[in-house]
Amino acid sequence: MARGCEVRTIRLWIVVASLMLSLHSNSILADTALVVQAKKILTAAGKTIEDGTIVCVDGKIKAVGKTGEMNIPADSKILKCEIVMPGMVDVRTCVGLSGILNIKQDSDQLESSSPLQPELRAIDAYNPREELVEYIRSFGVTTVHTGHAPGELMSGQTLIAKTIGNTVEESLLIDGRAIAATLGEGSTKAGKQSPGTRGKQMAMLRALFMEAQEYKSKLAKQTGAKPDKDPNKDTNKDKPSEPVPRNLKLEALVDVLAGKKALLITADRAQDIASAIRLADEFKFKLWLDSAADAHMMIPEIKAAAITVLLHPSMARASGARENLSFQTAAKLHAAGIPFAIQGGFEAYVPKVRVILFEAAVAAAHGLSFDAAIESITISPAKILGIQNRVGSIEVGKDADLALFDGDPFEYTTHCVGVIINGQLVSKGN
Repeated sequence: MARGCEVRTIRLWIVVASLMLSLHSNSILADTALVVQAKKILTAAGKTIEDGTIVCVDGKIKAVGKTGEMNIPADSKILKCEIVMPGMVDVRTCVGLSGILNIKQDSDQLESSSPLQPELRAIDAYNPREELVEYIRSFGVTTVHTGHAPGELMSGQTLIAKTIGNTVEESLLIDGRAIAATLGEGSTKAGKQSPGTRGKQMAMLRALFMEAQEYKSKLAKQTGAKPDKDPNKDTNKDKPSEPVPRNLKLEALVDVLAGKKALLITADRAQDIASAIRLADEFKFKLWLDSAADAHMMIPEIKAAAITVLLHPSMARASGARENLSFQTAAKLHAAGIPFAIQGGFEAYVPKVRVILFEAAVAAAHGLSFDAAIESITISPAKILGIQNRVGSIEVGKDADLALFDGDPFEYTTHCVGVIINGQLVSKGN
Protein backbone atom coordinates (compact mmCIF):
# COMPACT_ATOMS: atom_id res chain seq x y z
CA MET A 1 0.00 0.00 0.00
CA ALA A 2 2.79 2.39 1.01
CA ARG A 3 4.75 1.45 -2.12
CA GLY A 4 1.69 2.23 -4.27
CA CYS A 5 1.36 5.68 -2.71
CA GLU A 6 5.07 6.27 -3.27
CA VAL A 7 4.76 5.38 -6.98
CA ARG A 8 1.74 7.66 -7.40
CA THR A 9 3.65 10.49 -5.68
CA ILE A 10 6.62 10.03 -8.01
CA ARG A 11 4.30 10.06 -11.03
CA LEU A 12 2.64 13.23 -9.76
CA TRP A 13 6.01 14.96 -9.39
CA ILE A 14 6.95 13.88 -12.91
CA VAL A 15 3.74 15.43 -14.27
CA VAL A 16 4.33 18.65 -12.30
CA ALA A 17 7.95 18.82 -13.47
CA SER A 18 6.87 18.27 -17.08
CA LEU A 19 4.29 21.07 -16.82
CA MET A 20 6.85 23.42 -15.29
CA LEU A 21 9.34 22.58 -18.05
CA SER A 22 6.65 23.13 -20.67
CA LEU A 23 5.68 26.50 -19.20
CA HIS A 24 9.34 27.49 -19.02
CA SER A 25 9.89 26.47 -22.64
CA ASN A 26 6.83 28.45 -23.76
CA SER A 27 8.06 31.45 -21.80
CA ILE A 28 11.42 31.27 -23.54
CA LEU A 29 9.65 30.95 -26.90
CA ALA A 30 7.42 33.94 -26.19
CA ASP A 31 10.40 36.04 -25.12
CA THR A 32 12.59 34.97 -28.06
CA ALA A 33 13.51 38.06 -30.04
CA LEU A 34 13.41 38.55 -33.79
CA VAL A 35 16.52 40.51 -34.73
CA VAL A 36 17.12 42.36 -37.99
CA GLN A 37 20.63 43.41 -38.92
CA ALA A 38 21.24 45.68 -41.88
CA LYS A 39 23.97 47.75 -43.45
CA LYS A 40 21.53 50.68 -43.28
CA ILE A 41 18.46 51.34 -41.14
CA LEU A 42 16.24 54.03 -42.63
CA THR A 43 14.42 54.98 -39.43
CA ALA A 44 12.15 57.77 -40.80
CA ALA A 45 12.67 59.25 -37.34
CA GLY A 46 16.05 60.90 -37.69
CA LYS A 47 19.45 59.91 -39.00
CA THR A 48 20.13 56.73 -40.91
CA ILE A 49 21.91 54.08 -38.81
CA GLU A 50 24.85 52.40 -40.50
CA ASP A 51 25.49 48.73 -39.64
CA GLY A 52 22.51 48.66 -37.33
CA THR A 53 20.40 46.17 -35.44
CA ILE A 54 16.71 46.13 -34.54
CA VAL A 55 15.49 43.89 -31.73
CA CYS A 56 11.79 42.95 -31.84
CA VAL A 57 10.08 41.33 -28.84
CA ASP A 58 6.37 40.60 -28.37
CA GLY A 59 5.45 42.42 -31.57
CA LYS A 60 7.19 45.66 -30.61
CA ILE A 61 10.55 47.27 -31.33
CA LYS A 62 12.54 46.82 -28.13
CA ALA A 63 15.88 48.28 -29.19
CA VAL A 64 17.53 50.02 -32.17
CA GLY A 65 21.15 50.98 -32.62
CA LYS A 66 24.61 50.22 -33.91
CA THR A 67 25.23 46.47 -34.09
CA GLY A 68 28.47 46.68 -32.10
CA GLU A 69 26.68 48.49 -29.28
CA MET A 70 23.64 46.21 -29.07
CA ASN A 71 22.96 43.46 -26.55
CA ILE A 72 21.34 40.74 -28.66
CA PRO A 73 19.21 38.31 -26.60
CA ALA A 74 20.21 34.67 -26.62
CA ASP A 75 18.25 32.31 -28.91
CA SER A 76 17.23 35.22 -31.13
CA LYS A 77 16.20 34.59 -34.72
CA ILE A 78 18.46 36.83 -36.80
CA LEU A 79 17.59 38.15 -40.27
CA LYS A 80 20.15 40.04 -42.33
CA CYS A 81 19.67 42.41 -45.25
CA GLU A 82 21.23 45.40 -46.98
CA ILE A 83 18.60 47.99 -46.02
CA VAL A 84 15.63 47.96 -43.66
CA MET A 85 12.97 50.64 -43.44
CA PRO A 86 9.64 51.01 -41.64
CA GLY A 87 6.76 49.03 -43.07
CA MET A 88 5.09 51.32 -45.59
CA VAL A 89 1.72 52.98 -44.98
CA ASP A 90 -0.56 53.48 -47.99
CA VAL A 91 -2.52 56.63 -47.18
CA ARG A 92 -5.31 56.02 -49.71
CA THR A 93 -6.28 52.83 -51.50
CA CYS A 94 -9.25 50.56 -52.12
CA VAL A 95 -7.38 47.28 -51.68
CA GLY A 96 -9.42 44.61 -49.92
CA LEU A 97 -12.65 46.09 -51.27
CA SER A 98 -11.26 45.91 -54.80
CA GLY A 99 -9.63 42.64 -55.78
CA ILE A 100 -6.78 41.54 -57.98
CA LEU A 101 -8.90 39.97 -60.73
CA ASN A 102 -10.96 43.07 -61.66
CA ILE A 103 -14.21 41.09 -61.92
CA LYS A 104 -17.65 41.61 -60.40
CA GLN A 105 -17.07 39.02 -57.68
CA ASP A 106 -14.09 40.86 -56.19
CA SER A 107 -15.20 44.47 -56.73
CA ASP A 108 -16.99 45.87 -53.68
CA GLN A 109 -15.36 49.28 -53.76
CA LEU A 110 -18.22 51.28 -55.28
CA GLU A 111 -22.01 51.16 -54.91
CA SER A 112 -23.66 53.21 -57.66
CA SER A 113 -27.33 53.02 -56.68
CA SER A 114 -27.21 56.43 -54.95
CA PRO A 115 -24.96 59.50 -55.15
CA LEU A 116 -24.94 60.08 -51.37
CA GLN A 117 -24.17 57.09 -49.15
CA PRO A 118 -21.85 58.03 -46.27
CA GLU A 119 -23.39 55.27 -44.17
CA LEU A 120 -21.64 52.49 -46.14
CA ARG A 121 -18.92 51.00 -43.92
CA ALA A 122 -15.66 49.67 -45.30
CA ILE A 123 -15.52 47.10 -42.49
CA ASP A 124 -18.56 45.36 -44.02
CA ALA A 125 -16.81 44.92 -47.39
CA TYR A 126 -13.11 44.53 -46.55
CA ASN A 127 -11.58 41.13 -47.31
CA PRO A 128 -8.23 40.65 -45.52
CA ARG A 129 -7.62 37.41 -47.45
CA GLU A 130 -7.83 39.16 -50.81
CA GLU A 131 -4.81 38.30 -52.93
CA LEU A 132 -4.28 41.98 -53.74
CA VAL A 133 -3.56 42.62 -50.04
CA GLU A 134 -0.83 39.97 -50.13
CA TYR A 135 0.50 41.43 -53.39
CA ILE A 136 1.15 44.92 -52.01
CA ARG A 137 2.45 43.45 -48.74
CA SER A 138 5.13 41.62 -50.70
CA PHE A 139 6.59 45.03 -51.59
CA GLY A 140 6.73 46.13 -47.95
CA VAL A 141 3.31 47.75 -47.43
CA THR A 142 2.25 46.81 -43.90
CA THR A 143 -0.62 49.25 -43.22
CA VAL A 144 -3.38 50.51 -45.51
CA HIS A 145 -6.00 53.22 -45.29
CA THR A 146 -8.59 51.64 -47.53
CA GLY A 147 -12.25 51.94 -48.32
CA HIS A 148 -14.81 53.00 -50.87
CA ALA A 149 -13.53 54.29 -54.18
CA PRO A 150 -14.07 57.63 -55.88
CA GLY A 151 -16.92 57.65 -58.36
CA GLU A 152 -19.98 58.80 -56.39
CA LEU A 153 -20.59 62.17 -54.75
CA MET A 154 -20.21 60.44 -51.38
CA SER A 155 -19.29 56.78 -51.76
CA GLY A 156 -18.78 55.50 -48.19
CA GLN A 157 -16.37 55.14 -45.31
CA THR A 158 -12.76 54.01 -44.93
CA LEU A 159 -10.78 51.97 -42.40
CA ILE A 160 -7.17 51.44 -41.41
CA ALA A 161 -5.79 47.89 -41.29
CA LYS A 162 -2.58 45.89 -41.20
CA THR A 163 -1.97 43.74 -44.29
CA ILE A 164 -2.32 40.50 -42.32
CA GLY A 165 -5.11 38.51 -40.69
CA ASN A 166 -7.79 36.01 -41.60
CA THR A 167 -10.61 38.24 -40.40
CA VAL A 168 -11.14 41.98 -40.53
CA GLU A 169 -11.06 42.06 -36.73
CA GLU A 170 -7.50 40.67 -36.76
CA SER A 171 -6.37 43.27 -39.29
CA LEU A 172 -8.27 46.33 -38.09
CA LEU A 173 -6.61 49.35 -36.50
CA ILE A 174 -9.34 51.99 -36.92
CA ASP A 175 -12.87 51.62 -38.28
CA GLY A 176 -14.57 54.59 -39.93
CA ARG A 177 -11.51 56.84 -40.23
CA ALA A 178 -12.91 59.01 -43.03
CA ILE A 179 -15.76 59.38 -45.51
CA ALA A 180 -14.90 59.42 -49.21
CA ALA A 181 -16.43 61.97 -51.59
CA THR A 182 -15.73 62.98 -55.20
CA LEU A 183 -16.03 66.35 -56.94
CA GLY A 184 -15.81 67.06 -60.66
CA GLU A 185 -16.56 64.84 -63.61
CA GLY A 186 -15.63 61.76 -61.59
CA SER A 187 -19.06 61.72 -59.91
CA THR A 188 -21.35 63.47 -62.40
CA LYS A 189 -24.09 61.40 -64.00
CA ALA A 190 -25.59 61.35 -67.47
CA GLY A 191 -29.13 62.16 -68.53
CA LYS A 192 -31.46 63.50 -65.87
CA GLN A 193 -29.71 61.77 -62.99
CA SER A 194 -28.18 63.88 -60.24
CA PRO A 195 -25.67 65.31 -59.91
CA GLY A 196 -25.27 66.31 -63.53
CA THR A 197 -23.16 69.41 -62.95
CA ARG A 198 -20.65 70.82 -60.46
CA GLY A 199 -23.24 73.28 -59.18
CA LYS A 200 -25.61 70.44 -58.37
CA GLN A 201 -22.80 68.51 -56.65
CA MET A 202 -22.10 71.35 -54.25
CA ALA A 203 -25.80 72.04 -53.63
CA MET A 204 -26.41 68.39 -52.74
CA LEU A 205 -23.45 68.30 -50.37
CA ARG A 206 -24.48 71.57 -48.68
CA ALA A 207 -28.04 70.35 -48.23
CA LEU A 208 -26.84 67.10 -46.65
CA PHE A 209 -24.47 68.92 -44.28
CA MET A 210 -27.22 71.34 -43.26
CA GLU A 211 -29.47 68.39 -42.53
CA ALA A 212 -26.65 66.82 -40.51
CA GLN A 213 -26.22 70.06 -38.53
CA GLU A 214 -29.92 70.01 -37.60
CA TYR A 215 -29.68 66.32 -36.66
CA LYS A 216 -26.63 67.05 -34.50
CA SER A 217 -28.53 69.83 -32.74
CA LYS A 218 -31.47 67.53 -32.01
CA LEU A 219 -29.16 64.86 -30.63
CA ALA A 220 -27.50 67.43 -28.37
CA LYS A 221 -30.86 68.60 -27.02
CA GLN A 222 -31.93 65.02 -26.41
CA THR A 223 -28.73 64.23 -24.54
CA GLY A 224 -28.89 67.42 -22.49
CA ALA A 225 -32.62 67.23 -21.57
CA LYS A 226 -33.19 66.60 -17.86
CA PRO A 227 -36.69 66.18 -16.39
CA ASP A 228 -37.44 68.56 -13.50
CA LYS A 229 -38.13 66.59 -10.30
CA ASP A 230 -39.63 69.51 -8.33
CA PRO A 231 -43.17 68.30 -7.38
CA ASN A 232 -44.42 71.91 -7.21
CA LYS A 233 -43.64 72.53 -10.87
CA ASP A 234 -45.57 71.52 -13.94
CA THR A 235 -43.92 68.23 -14.92
CA ASN A 236 -45.40 68.33 -18.41
CA LYS A 237 -43.64 71.60 -19.15
CA ASP A 238 -40.06 70.27 -18.86
CA LYS A 239 -40.51 66.75 -20.16
CA PRO A 240 -37.61 65.50 -22.29
CA SER A 241 -38.20 65.61 -26.03
CA GLU A 242 -39.11 62.54 -28.02
CA PRO A 243 -36.15 60.32 -28.96
CA VAL A 244 -34.53 61.31 -32.23
CA PRO A 245 -34.99 58.50 -34.79
CA ARG A 246 -31.78 56.78 -35.90
CA ASN A 247 -30.43 57.92 -39.27
CA LEU A 248 -27.24 56.14 -40.34
CA LYS A 249 -26.51 58.61 -43.13
CA LEU A 250 -26.75 61.66 -40.87
CA GLU A 251 -24.95 59.95 -37.99
CA ALA A 252 -21.94 59.49 -40.26
CA LEU A 253 -21.96 63.18 -41.20
CA VAL A 254 -22.37 64.21 -37.55
CA ASP A 255 -19.07 62.42 -36.89
CA VAL A 256 -17.49 64.55 -39.63
CA LEU A 257 -18.90 67.75 -38.14
CA ALA A 258 -17.64 66.69 -34.71
CA GLY A 259 -14.13 66.02 -36.04
CA LYS A 260 -14.29 62.27 -35.37
CA LYS A 261 -13.98 61.48 -39.06
CA ALA A 262 -12.27 63.35 -41.86
CA LEU A 263 -13.97 64.08 -45.17
CA LEU A 264 -11.74 62.76 -47.94
CA ILE A 265 -12.63 64.62 -51.14
CA THR A 266 -11.23 63.44 -54.45
CA ALA A 267 -10.69 66.62 -56.45
CA ASP A 268 -8.18 66.90 -59.28
CA ARG A 269 -9.02 70.07 -61.18
CA ALA A 270 -8.18 73.43 -59.62
CA GLN A 271 -11.82 74.56 -59.60
CA ASP A 272 -12.84 71.39 -57.72
CA ILE A 273 -10.01 71.81 -55.23
CA ALA A 274 -11.27 75.35 -54.60
CA SER A 275 -14.82 74.08 -54.08
CA ALA A 276 -13.62 71.48 -51.58
CA ILE A 277 -11.74 74.16 -49.62
CA ARG A 278 -14.83 76.41 -49.54
CA LEU A 279 -17.03 73.58 -48.31
CA ALA A 280 -14.58 72.72 -45.52
CA ASP A 281 -14.42 76.36 -44.46
CA GLU A 282 -18.21 76.68 -44.49
CA PHE A 283 -18.91 73.60 -42.35
CA LYS A 284 -15.65 73.53 -40.37
CA PHE A 285 -14.74 69.89 -40.97
CA LYS A 286 -11.33 68.24 -41.38
CA LEU A 287 -10.60 68.00 -45.11
CA TRP A 288 -8.22 65.55 -46.72
CA LEU A 289 -7.68 66.54 -50.33
CA ASP A 290 -7.45 63.32 -52.34
CA SER A 291 -5.51 62.87 -55.61
CA ALA A 292 -5.25 66.64 -56.29
CA ALA A 293 -3.59 66.58 -59.73
CA ASP A 294 -3.71 70.38 -59.95
CA ALA A 295 -2.34 70.90 -56.42
CA HIS A 296 0.85 72.43 -57.84
CA MET A 297 -1.34 75.25 -59.22
CA MET A 298 -3.10 75.80 -55.88
CA ILE A 299 -0.25 75.76 -53.37
CA PRO A 300 -0.97 79.21 -51.82
CA GLU A 301 -4.66 78.36 -51.36
CA ILE A 302 -3.99 74.88 -49.95
CA LYS A 303 -1.37 76.22 -47.57
CA ALA A 304 -3.58 79.08 -46.37
CA ALA A 305 -6.42 76.65 -45.66
CA ALA A 306 -4.06 74.26 -43.78
CA ILE A 307 -5.24 71.35 -45.91
CA THR A 308 -3.66 67.87 -45.96
CA VAL A 309 -3.03 66.30 -49.37
CA LEU A 310 -3.27 62.57 -50.12
CA LEU A 311 -1.35 62.94 -53.36
CA HIS A 312 -2.09 60.88 -56.45
CA PRO A 313 0.41 58.20 -57.48
CA SER A 314 3.29 59.89 -59.29
CA MET A 315 2.78 57.76 -62.39
CA ALA A 316 -1.01 58.01 -62.53
CA ARG A 317 -2.35 58.41 -66.05
CA ALA A 318 -2.24 62.07 -67.07
CA SER A 319 -5.64 62.14 -68.74
CA GLY A 320 -9.12 63.46 -68.01
CA ALA A 321 -9.27 65.35 -64.74
CA ARG A 322 -5.60 64.49 -64.13
CA GLU A 323 -4.32 65.91 -67.41
CA ASN A 324 -2.26 68.58 -65.59
CA LEU A 325 -0.53 66.32 -63.07
CA SER A 326 3.19 66.76 -62.53
CA PHE A 327 6.00 64.51 -61.30
CA GLN A 328 7.25 67.53 -59.32
CA THR A 329 4.10 68.11 -57.25
CA ALA A 330 5.39 66.12 -54.27
CA ALA A 331 8.57 68.19 -54.16
CA LYS A 332 6.60 71.44 -54.40
CA LEU A 333 4.23 70.45 -51.59
CA HIS A 334 7.17 69.48 -49.42
CA ALA A 335 8.97 72.77 -50.13
CA ALA A 336 5.82 74.68 -49.19
CA GLY A 337 5.48 72.81 -45.90
CA ILE A 338 2.11 71.29 -46.83
CA PRO A 339 1.42 67.92 -45.13
CA PHE A 340 1.15 65.22 -47.79
CA ALA A 341 1.68 61.55 -48.46
CA ILE A 342 1.91 59.59 -51.71
CA GLN A 343 -0.88 57.08 -52.23
CA GLY A 344 -1.38 53.82 -54.10
CA GLY A 345 -4.79 55.07 -55.19
CA PHE A 346 -7.42 53.19 -57.15
CA GLU A 347 -7.21 52.04 -60.74
CA ALA A 348 -10.05 50.65 -62.82
CA TYR A 349 -7.75 48.02 -64.32
CA VAL A 350 -5.65 45.15 -62.95
CA PRO A 351 -4.13 45.13 -60.38
CA LYS A 352 -6.42 47.98 -59.16
CA VAL A 353 -3.72 49.71 -57.07
CA ARG A 354 -0.23 51.12 -57.58
CA VAL A 355 2.73 50.25 -55.37
CA ILE A 356 3.68 53.31 -53.32
CA LEU A 357 7.35 52.29 -53.20
CA PHE A 358 7.69 52.90 -56.95
CA GLU A 359 5.53 56.04 -56.89
CA ALA A 360 7.74 57.60 -54.20
CA ALA A 361 10.84 56.65 -56.21
CA VAL A 362 9.59 58.66 -59.18
CA ALA A 363 8.92 61.65 -56.92
CA ALA A 364 12.49 61.28 -55.60
CA ALA A 365 13.75 61.47 -59.17
CA HIS A 366 11.89 64.75 -59.69
CA GLY A 367 12.97 67.02 -56.88
CA LEU A 368 11.82 65.29 -53.68
CA SER A 369 14.78 64.39 -51.47
CA PHE A 370 15.48 60.74 -50.68
CA ASP A 371 14.59 61.16 -46.99
CA ALA A 372 11.39 63.09 -47.79
CA ALA A 373 10.38 60.40 -50.29
CA ILE A 374 10.83 57.69 -47.65
CA GLU A 375 8.82 59.77 -45.18
CA SER A 376 6.03 60.28 -47.74
CA ILE A 377 5.21 56.55 -47.57
CA THR A 378 6.00 55.89 -43.89
CA ILE A 379 5.81 58.46 -41.10
CA SER A 380 3.96 61.17 -43.05
CA PRO A 381 0.90 59.02 -43.84
CA ALA A 382 1.02 57.64 -40.29
CA LYS A 383 0.79 61.20 -38.93
CA ILE A 384 -2.03 62.11 -41.30
CA LEU A 385 -4.01 59.03 -40.26
CA GLY A 386 -3.29 59.58 -36.56
CA ILE A 387 -1.47 56.26 -36.04
CA GLN A 388 2.10 57.60 -35.71
CA ASN A 389 2.34 56.28 -32.15
CA ARG A 390 2.24 52.74 -33.56
CA VAL A 391 3.63 52.71 -37.09
CA GLY A 392 5.54 54.76 -39.65
CA SER A 393 9.05 54.85 -38.16
CA ILE A 394 11.61 52.60 -36.52
CA GLU A 395 11.54 53.65 -32.87
CA VAL A 396 11.51 51.81 -29.57
CA GLY A 397 7.98 51.00 -28.45
CA LYS A 398 6.37 51.06 -31.89
CA ASP A 399 4.92 48.06 -33.69
CA ALA A 400 7.65 45.89 -35.21
CA ASP A 401 6.56 46.50 -38.82
CA LEU A 402 9.59 46.38 -41.12
CA ALA A 403 10.44 46.06 -44.81
CA LEU A 404 13.76 44.40 -45.71
CA PHE A 405 15.58 45.02 -49.02
CA ASP A 406 18.64 43.68 -50.82
CA GLY A 407 19.60 47.17 -52.01
CA ASP A 408 18.37 50.76 -52.33
CA PRO A 409 14.56 50.52 -52.05
CA PHE A 410 14.13 53.04 -54.88
CA GLU A 411 16.33 51.15 -57.34
CA TYR A 412 14.36 49.19 -59.92
CA THR A 413 16.53 46.08 -59.55
CA THR A 414 16.15 45.93 -55.75
CA HIS A 415 13.92 43.27 -54.18
CA CYS A 416 11.90 43.29 -50.99
CA VAL A 417 13.37 40.20 -49.31
CA GLY A 418 11.30 40.19 -46.15
CA VAL A 419 8.28 41.80 -44.50
CA ILE A 420 7.71 41.80 -40.75
CA ILE A 421 4.40 42.77 -39.16
CA ASN A 422 3.90 42.84 -35.40
CA GLY A 423 7.26 41.14 -34.97
CA GLN A 424 6.39 38.20 -37.23
CA LEU A 425 7.99 37.40 -40.59
CA VAL A 426 4.96 37.32 -42.90
CA SER A 427 6.59 37.54 -46.34
CA LYS A 428 9.95 36.35 -47.57
CA GLY A 429 11.31 37.11 -51.03
CA ASN A 430 14.31 35.97 -53.02
